[in-house]
Amino acid sequence: MRMALEEARIAGAKGEVPIGAVVVHQPIDRRTRRVLADAQVIARAHNLRETLRCPSAHAEHLAMEAAAAALDAWRLADCTVYVTLEPCIMCAGLMHQARIRRCVYGASDQKAGALGTLYQVNADERLNHRFEVMPGVLQAECTTLLQDFFRARR
Repeated sequence: MRMALEEARIAGAKGEVPIGAVVVHQPIDRRTRRVLADAQVIARAHNLRETLRCPSAHAEHLAMEAAAAALDAWRLADCTVYVTLEPCIMCAGLMHQARIRRCVYGASDQKAGALGTLYQVNADERLNHRFEVMPGVLQAECTTLLQDFFRARR
């Protein structure tokens, strides 16, 4: 999460909403649940919506695209996405589609959070994939970064 916070600070310095994401890959044998290799950061990104003029340029979206390119696969089943703000519906949907194993996030999003606050895309039994969510990691630091950014803009 500290790496995701570094990415968020880079976004803020560019005038972007300070949200950062990191994807960590750790292969696990599906049958035995045994770890096959050390965890490795395979992608990092930060918000670039304003820079790219692209509505989908959210930090976690960009990081998952980079992770898929790094693995040369669309399935990210052996991956954990770390993100400083609870993912929105679009990004939670992408996590579902990419079959991620887990999402770890810092600050909850009262206006758009889709992994526990407003929706629970990760646990919806109507969908064909469910994934673990760990909220509140470095929550105070993630929240303060966002609050300071918006306070300075007003």
